[in-house]
Amino acid sequence: MDDSSLSSPVDVDKGFAIAFVVLLFLFLIVMIFRCVKLVKNPYEASLPTTEPSLS
Repeated sequence: MDDSSLSSPVDVDKGFAIAFVVLLFLFLIVMIFRCVKLVKNPYEASLPTTEPSLS
């Protein structure tokens, strides 16, 4: 009985830490793909941002 109440907060903290690391990893993957797209073709990547201001 005492062990389950003691391990519960540790599991919650570990869950938050794992979720944070997973979200950080996904954000890093998305940023890597965006940067690769920008490096491969910088004019196409910047075209939608400049097009509305010209028209």
